[in-house]
Amino acid sequence: MTQTRPVESQQAHGGRFAGRVVVITGAGRGIGRELATCFGQEAAAVVVADRDGAAGTRAASELTHTGYDAMFVEVDVSDPGSTVAMAHAVADRYSRIDVLVNNAGITADATLSKMSYEDWRRVLAVNLDGPFLCTKAVLPMMLAAGYGRIINAASIVALYGNFGQSNYTAAKAGLIGMTKTWARELGPKGITVNAVAPGFILTDMAAGVPDSVLDAMRSRNPIGRLGETEDVAEAYLFLASEGARYVNGAVVTVDGGMTL
Repeated sequence: MTQTRPVESQQAHGGRFAGRVVVITGAGRGIGRELATCFGQEAAAVVVADRDGAAGTRAASELTHTGYDAMFVEVDVSDPGSTVAMAHAVADRYSRIDVLVNNAGITADATLSKMSYEDWRRVLAVNLDGPFLCTKAVLPMMLAAGYGRIINAASIVALYGNFGQSNYTAAKAGLIGMTKTWARELGPKGITVNAVAPGFILTDMAAGVPDSVLDAMRSRNPIGRLGETEDVAEAYLFLASEGARYVNGAVVTVDGGMTL
């Protein structure tokens, strides 16, 4: 199958992703925001897809002001109609989607005895239904082009479990299973599907973690520090690049060796 090539008029700008269109969900802050910047630096057209209109608009505006090609699309990844509308909005502007990063996620932690069904469903709706719906929405364009990179945001908790995170762990473990299934289904179509499983990364979600807990986690890490958003971004950039054209169905852990 012939794979689509980047738009010729954009190749002159240089960068690994010149002429490519990259959709990143949850790109208004945290790892998603870092990814948006990194892909922009590599000459991609970046779609900041986020439910938070203020954060998403601000992120896209900052990227545009820096000189990158970017747009904001408001989306609720847990809503089928919203994800389809997102895909249509991107198609209207760029006529293509080359890379989808299913990054949007939430937490609602509690032990099993205290976790409500509402919090169980809410986390699965965003963290598991979301990637399913977003991928379904963009897939027709990738299939038509015979090219695509889908990268799912998993977590090391999916591999090892985590106290008080039944919902989050179940969602991320399910996402790894979907990643491997999609890799089998879509690989023959020119579309690779992989996952990144970060360890503890210093994002907005870490703001409420006590210093004593952070210090304990640092002491357990062979590298001696906690992860930064740019550490994770490099894994996504590789999996989205032509250098990873033979990587399919992989789960790349980015945790500094914390789980060894």
